[in-house]
Amino acid sequence: MDEKKYGRRALALIFCLSLFNYIDRQALYAVFPLIKADLHLTDARLGLLASSFMLVYMCVAPLTGYLGDRLSRPVIIGLSGLFWSVSTAFSGLVRSYWQLAGTRSAVGVGEAGFGTVSPSFLAEWFPEDRRARVMAVYALAIPAGSAIGYLLGGLLGQHFGWRNAFFIVALPGALLGLASLFMPETPEKTRRAEHIALSGYRALFRNRTFLLLCLAESIGTFSVGGLAAWMPSYFVREFGLTVARAGFLFGAVTVAAGLSGNFAGGWAADWLRRRTKRAYFVVGYLSFFLSAPFGAAAVFSGSLYSCLALIFAAELFIFAYSGPYHAAIVETVPVTMRSMAFAVNIFIIHALGDALSPFLLGVVSDRAGLSLAILLAVFYLVFGGLTSIAAGECYKKDFCPA
Repeated sequence: MDEKKYGRRALALIFCLSLFNYIDRQALYAVFPLIKADLHLTDARLGLLASSFMLVYMCVAPLTGYLGDRLSRPVIIGLSGLFWSVSTAFSGLVRSYWQLAGTRSAVGVGEAGFGTVSPSFLAEWFPEDRRARVMAVYALAIPAGSAIGYLLGGLLGQHFGWRNAFFIVALPGALLGLASLFMPETPEKTRRAEHIALSGYRALFRNRTFLLLCLAESIGTFSVGGLAAWMPSYFVREFGLTVARAGFLFGAVTVAAGLSGNFAGGWAADWLRRRTKRAYFVVGYLSFFLSAPFGAAAVFSGSLYSCLALIFAAELFIFAYSGPYHAAIVETVPVTMRSMAFAVNIFIIHALGDALSPFLLGVVSDRAGLSLAILLAVFYLVFGGLTSIAAGECYKKDFCPA
């Protein structure tokens, strides 16, 4: 098998599956206003829909990560795609709030399997000097899928109803899941057939660099998850937009910023790595520090188009850390426990991140207004920059001693 040629095929398939991972996830936010009116919900209960998904997602991740270090990762990826797609379709059949919370939670089960094993599976098809860029391409599915989810969710929801929107977006993920079942395992994983005992995973919690990476990412995830859940509603309330137009505008800004930010971050990290081993962390803390002021300025802008421009700048910078930090985890964790490492990463970033932020921002919004809630999410990014600096220092001491 031509590994270089197959690596490109694996990248294409994993990217497409990840794209629909985020389409199915984010379509919910685009139809928040329609669900709110139909089921007569408060903002806090709307936010809890997103949080319930994340709670299940992060709790299932350690199990799927443990299995990913032992079983065929392509099988786990394929079955996961099928499961979350079917669960998304069932979201269109519900008749009550708690039924919808149940189906959205089930989506989290499927996406946990994919999220824990796909980054390491994909990275292992490429040499180390290209992994930041490859991981940046993989991470492009986050803004691209989110944007398409907003666009499709808003348009389909407005024209066909929010239930039919879920039916339509579920089909492609199921087909891609079937195709993924036939991918081969990577040569690197095949050569390392030994398995780590469950107790061996304690080493992850002694890896200071890894833990600080997870903490930094949790801060970014808190803020980005909160913005993803509430910015379309912010546009509807502050500027009087329709659900479809709000989803279209925020989706367009998100995909443009995500494409630019991910490419810039991955390219910059690989270029800078020729000069310093801490390149991943330098790009990371700059990403956090530069995004916060633009996000805050967006809330105070007072006009739709200046708000969109500033949100674009904020998202461009915050997306820049995705590729470098995925590559950093692959570098600092042995191949025999990488799936579990990404499982722990998923648990931490969502437990401290977007499992909380949609609900907490909804509570703040109910009491003090949506503008203040968004400001709090943006200012929190500064702590991500400080944590990234600490991660770089630990990496220097533990992995690159003088």
